[in-house]
Order: sequence, then C-alpha cells, then structure tokens
Amino acid sequence: MIDQARLEEIVREAGQIAAGFWPGAGHHVETWEKEPGSPVTAADIAVDGFLRRELGRLLPSAGWLSEETADTAARLDKGLAWLVDPIDGTRDFIRARSGWAVSVALVSEGRPLIGMLAAPARGEEWLGIAGQGAWRNGVKLKASSRISFAGSRVPADMLPSQDSDLTLVDKPNSIALRIAMVGANEADLVATLRWGFEWDIAAATLIARESGAAISDAFGAPLNFNKADPRAFGLLVCAPAIHGQAVARLADRAAVLARQ
Repeated sequence: MIDQARLEEIVREAGQIAAGFWPGAGHHVETWEKEPGSPVTAADIAVDGFLRRELGRLLPSAGWLSEETADTAARLDKGLAWLVDPIDGTRDFIRARSGWAVSVALVSEGRPLIGMLAAPARGEEWLGIAGQGAWRNGVKLKASSRISFAGSRVPADMLPSQDSDLTLVDKPNSIALRIAMVGANEADLVATLRWGFEWDIAAATLIARESGAAISDAFGAPLNFNKADPRAFGLLVCAPAIHGQAVARLADRAAVLARQ
C-alpha cells in the first residue's frame, strides 16, 4: 500500500523538526493564539508544512486533514486521507514539558490503517498497523486488562467527586499520548466529555485498539474518521472489561454536556 519505512522516516523527521523549536532543549519558539485559549507555535506550522509536502509525495492520492491547515471538502472524495496533528500537546511543548507528540494517521473508509506518534522529548516512537499490532520503540504493546472499574488508573490532573474511586497517574498534555498509555498498560481509562477533533486521536486510537484496548465515543458508539464534520463528542479508551461500566458512569454527564 505505502512505503512504511519511508512513512516512519517522515514522522521521525517531523519530530526532530519540532524538537528543534522545543524550549525544553533551550530553544526559543514564537507563540501566538489562533483564538482565545488555543495556542499555536512556529513549530506547529513548520511541522505541518513538512508533513503535507512529504506525505503528499509518499501518497499523492490521499486527502489531507490537519489541525493547522484550512479544511476543504476535497478530502471527502478520496478513499484515503492523512489525519495530522503537527504538535499534539502544544501547552506542554510551550512550557518545556515532554508531554507532546507529532501524530500522523492514514485513514481509509473511516478507519485508520496506520498510525504513528513521534515523541522525541520522551524518546518514544509509537506505531500501530491495522490487523497487525502496535509497538513503542519496537516493543509490542499489550493494553490494560483490568477487570474492576474502581481503582482504574486515569491520566488526569484531578478527578470530580463522583470519580473519587479512580486512581490518578501522570498526565501528558497530549491526548494522543494519554490514549497510548492505555495501550502500554500505563493507564486503564482515558475519557473526555467534550467535542474533539479527529486529528487529535486517529493515530493513538489505532495504537490503543491494536494493543487490545476498547475504543468508542463517550456514549459507547464506534468512532469514524474523515467525516464532513471532523468532530466527535467525547472519547472513551479503556481496558475492554471495564468499557460497559465506564459508559454507564459517564452516561448522564455525557447526555447533558453534548447538548451544550
């Protein structure tokens, strides 16, 4: 289908481009807001341009959906599409923290075929291939197999009182890295109750799924990608045995928040 080795080289190089701007390595990066509360940096733009050029050369027939590129309907007429977040976890990037990653996925007919995260500040490369498995730095992943919802490890800053039976673990700003943590058995549950974009999660949900995790939106429904409206309400990634309990725990909150 595609030259996988070349794809890995491209995403790896994109990570190095981002690292060349990262304040954590002593660099200065220009920062501004696309809109209030939505930061972007010169690194986002540089990585986006590099990936669009190189991935376009790798697979000219594929459409393009990226956080940092104006969306067009042209991608909907193509069977394949690249879904890209040049730097997922921009706030950690700006604050010189390591919880950010370059995220790239190739999607066919609504389903990711291959997904990769480059997290050079953490020395990590994550890869998922549909039907074949998922790896971090070449080591095959096996997702959390937790069977009890109470005590589940959640990467978050804090928990609401109704979730006080869960256990906090370290939280990178990147939602992609948090999802990947479930695939690596470093967390049992990642859940969001807000509208989010496909480019944030396409690569990481494939990695988690190929590791054995359960994946859905906040209501328990399957995720689809490269839609006309590239959003979904909420995300749930967890050990398969606790998925039903997680959906039930979130149901009332999800119903209210989805209407807002």
